[in-house]
Parts: sequence; C-alpha cells; structure tokens
Amino acid sequence: MFKKIYVPVDNSDHSDASIDLAVEFGVKFGSQLVGSHVYAAKMHDVRFKQMEYTLPEEYQDEVELEKQRRIHDTLITMGLQLISDSYIEVMKKKCEENDLSFEAKMPEGKHFIKLAEDIQASDYDLVIMGALGMGAVKDSLLGSVCERVVRRTQTDTLVVRNIKPIEEQTGNIVVGIDGSPESFAGLKTAIRIGRAFDRQVEAVAVYDPYLHYIVFNSVVNVLTERAAKTFRFKEQEQLHEEVIDTGLAKIYQSHLEVARTVAREDHNYELKITLLDGKAFEKVLQYVRKTKPWMLVLGRIGVHSDTDMDIGSNTENLLRLAPCNVLLSSQRYVPKIDVTAEETVVWTQESLDRIAKAPPQVQGIARTAVHRFAIERGHSVITESVIDQAMATFMPGRSAERMTKVAKEIAEQRIKESNAIKTYICGDCGYAAHDQQPVKCPVCGIAGDRFQMIDKDALENIALQEGGSNEEETFDGVRLKWSSQAKKALRKVPRGYMRRNVKARIEKSARTKKIDTITNEFAMKIVSENMDEAAAVREDAPELKALAQSRESASNSSPQLESPFEWTEDALQRLNQVPAGFMRNITQSRIEQRAQEASVEGIDLELTARVIEDGRSLSNEVLGDYMQASQERAETEKTRKE
Repeated sequence: MFKKIYVPVDNSDHSDASIDLAVEFGVKFGSQLVGSHVYAAKMHDVRFKQMEYTLPEEYQDEVELEKQRRIHDTLITMGLQLISDSYIEVMKKKCEENDLSFEAKMPEGKHFIKLAEDIQASDYDLVIMGALGMGAVKDSLLGSVCERVVRRTQTDTLVVRNIKPIEEQTGNIVVGIDGSPESFAGLKTAIRIGRAFDRQVEAVAVYDPYLHYIVFNSVVNVLTERAAKTFRFKEQEQLHEEVIDTGLAKIYQSHLEVARTVAREDHNYELKITLLDGKAFEKVLQYVRKTKPWMLVLGRIGVHSDTDMDIGSNTENLLRLAPCNVLLSSQRYVPKIDVTAEETVVWTQESLDRIAKAPPQVQGIARTAVHRFAIERGHSVITESVIDQAMATFMPGRSAERMTKVAKEIAEQRIKESNAIKTYICGDCGYAAHDQQPVKCPVCGIAGDRFQMIDKDALENIALQEGGSNEEETFDGVRLKWSSQAKKALRKVPRGYMRRNVKARIEKSARTKKIDTITNEFAMKIVSENMDEAAAVREDAPELKALAQSRESASNSSPQLESPFEWTEDALQRLNQVPAGFMRNITQSRIEQRAQEASVEGIDLELTARVIEDGRSLSNEVLGDYMQASQERAETEKTRKE
C-alpha cells in the first residue's frame, strides 16, 4: 500500500515524531523510506552581503570583501551540509535498526519550494511531516512549511501533531465522510492503517440545517419591504423545514451508509457511523476533542470543491485546530454504482414516471421527501398511492406541480399541524415526526420504539415550573414561547453576534422538532455546545471559560431532581432510564401530573412504571391502527387495479 514514504526532517520534536511514525509504517507495510532536509545556503549568502556595511573599515576593500565572501560561502555551505547529514543520520540509523530501505536527500534552496518540487516529481505514496518545525512558539497552530507543502502537492499527507512516544499514543481513527471521492478514498486508507496498527475506525458526517435560518434571521431587518416580499422569507423557511432540512439529513446519512457498505464489502469491516448536525469543521472538531482519536482522516477537498482547489475550507480549519494526527487524502475512490444507488425501498415504474414529471430543479427534493415518508411508515415499495400520501403531507394540494404556491400551502398545513398534540423525537439523531410514531427513523434507521413522545401540554407545564413563559415572534412571523429560565440561559452567551447566532440555532432546532415552547433544558444544550467551543478556541475570553468550568463542575456532581413530590429511589432509577434532557423532563411532568390527580404525596416505582407504560401502549395502539388502515388501503388499491 505504502511502497515509498517521504519524510521531511529538521530536528524538531515534531520531526522526530514523524521519523518514529514513518519507521512504524515502514515496518508494517514494508515501505522504503526517504528522508529529506533542505538547507538554505544561498539565503545566508544574501544576508551576509546585506550586512557587509557593518564590517570594520579594513574589510571594506573590494578584494578583501571577495575573500570574506568565499570564506563565508564555503563555511556556510559545509556547515549546513554537515547539519543536514546529522539530521538525516538519525533517520538512517533507525531504518537500519529495523531493516528498512532508506534514501537520503539534501537539496539546497527554499524549504517548502524544494519539498513540494520533490514530492510532485516523485512516486511517493505517502508524506509524513510534522505540523510544526523549529520555529514553533507557544501559540503556533500549523507551521508555514507544512501548510505551504500541503497546498502545493497532491500526495496523501500525514501531518503529525502527537509527539508522545508511539507506545504511549492511544485512540482510534476517525474519518470525515461528505460524499466526495477523496473522503471515500480516505476511508479505505484508514481501514488499512487501522488494521495494521490495531486501531478501530469510525466515520462521521455533518449536515447543517441552521445556516440558512441564521442568514435569513440576520438579513431580514436590512432588506427593504419590497425586497423582503420578493424574497418571501416565510415561504423559504417553511419549505426548508418541511422538506429540505430533512433531505439534507438523509443525504448525509446515506453517505455514511455507503461508507459502511464500502467497509463491509471491500474490506470485511464493520464500521461505526455517526451523523452530526451543525457547521462541519466545528462539529467534527468537537467530536475529536471529545473522543480523542489517534488520527483524523479527511479528504483534501470536499464534495463541493472544484477539482483544482488546493485544500477545502473545512479540512484547512481542522488541519490547524484538531489536536491529533491528521491524514489528508488526495486519492479518489468512487463507490460502485450499485452501492451508491442502492435504496432501502423499491420504486414501481409508474412511481418513477410520476416523479420524473416534477420540474428538474425540485426532483431531488421531491424524491427525498417521498423516500423519507415511505421509510417512516414502513413501506417497502413506493407506488403512486404512496407518492400521493407523501405529497399530501409535504406539499398539500399537489403543490409540487406548482412550486410558486408551495409556500402558501405549506403555511396553511403548518396551521393545521399546530393543533396536533404529540411529536415523536428520535432518541439517536433527534429527527422529529408528528401525529404518529414512526415504524423506523428515515435518518438514522433505528426502530420506531426508540422514539420519545413529546406532549406539548407537558412542555408548557415545565415552562410554568421554570418561572412561566413569554411568547416571541421570529423573523418570519412564527411565534415561540420561552421559559424564564431558558431566557436566562441565553443571556449567559456574550452579547452581539454570538448571542444572535445561538438564539437562532435554538429557534431553528425547536421549529424543526415542532416544539413551540423552549424550556431551560432544551436551550442549555445548544448554549453549552456553543460556549464550550468558544472557550476552547478563545482562551482570552474569561467569561466563556468560567461558564465551561462551572458546567464541568456541575456535571461531576450528582444530579438533583427538583420536584414537589417525594420520589422513592427505585422510582428515580426508572425515571433515569428515560433519555436525559427534555424527554426526561416531559416524562417527569406527566408522572407528577398523574400523582396530583391521584392526590398522593409520594411517587413510587409502580406509579412511575405505569405512567411510562401507558404512554408506550397508547403510542403502539395509535401506530397499530395506522398500520392496519394502511394495509387495508393498499389491499383496496391492489384490488382496484386488478
């Protein structure tokens, strides 16, 4: 796999770590190693000439100057060559100790230029180089030589940041998947490295449902009334919430599913996958800081990059900030068509003809919407009847055929949906379903019994316990309620852009889940994520660090249940089996409401289990009725066609 590995050396700590890692690679893959140190004799020559005017007067004679120049050139060239020899000798000895083939290179010139030229002109399979060099200082993130070489080459490059001895390095390998051929090639490389070094490999993908909302929220107040009407913010946002955002989640989940299939079929490897939501580099960085992997593997460019791009923006940010080794994949791998196109449901020819009639610019969104609808309701075959049902849900009045009216009709449907009492939240990925419990999550694929029912009345009860609620209007006219404690949580974020950004993310998350009351628990989850990230990046912000430290201290202490009732220990244990956060709060509120109706002062395990089971039974009953009705409709439709 790695027949020839190139290692730039400069005697720095990161260079020494690169040599050690390269030797390990060489041993495991039978590679030839090439060590290179660039020395800049001509640069010293120029500097010497620039300082000649400072020499004593007796050395200012032209003949004497020429003599001094020759002496200087000889000493500098010889000295730098000797230094290069000593740097290279360290790597040479380690290769000899491990019976590895070794080649030394010592070009003269500008460091990054000579390294890039050598890499471009040679057949190296991998470059291993330190993230920092001899010029590194306390606040250095990425050395200039490393950055410039990475930008100018197209060979897979492992940037070494971990300088601990190899035997002390821990962690797995995380691969960023975005659907690009570079990311899939990186996955295949990661699996081979993981097996060689006995390290687990996992894949993560990130989609961003918040960006457009934050942008809309930011520009709505600066547009003229006429421009705002032309842009139609309300219609744009409603279309995103009903179709596009979930479509994005499904697209990136499908990238992960393809990655898992590639790992299984090409490498007989069971791959763990994780879907995250938010800004790509930020969420991957948070995940890396949390899981502490040994290596992060990224495509040099992303799925939206031009082929002549030197490095993608998300990759560049992670290369600078990720606290682990980073492998940049420049190779390309396109999964087999049958793998990429594989669907979990089958489309009839009539349904394919039907979807083909939609305008080209919306066919992708429409197909994703129908697919989501089918998976959620347990259909294995998409017929025209399924399309009719899906369109009635996503685009009432067959508005897919008239996109100019889609916003108005979705708005009308949202008013109808606002009367619905129950929302079901996926316990794994957070996907929200309404009116009925899904058979299967269309985003992450978990079974429907893992969904948690959210009762809007229970949310309002929680808000009352948190000091009441105040209703606010969003930029496009939708009204949301904030509990007093949720508002206090938001005020912990510094004023200005950061607070506006966090507020928009909270609003967007609530709207996506069809929740119209924002509780403290709901708000604090998003506030905490953003504050922790800001504290990690901005060490000069004491207010952010203080909040992060207080949260860490609180998380290390035992959780206290605030309740007007006395809970037995086994009842508390049963309650704590419900996913933490607003889901557990809602369950607690429902149990306490039942206790109040029964006029009891204490809550025991029997009452707790009964309330939880009643909620589950009701959900299953509703789901069963729906499935029976769906089956009857399908049989009727089949009889009609026959």
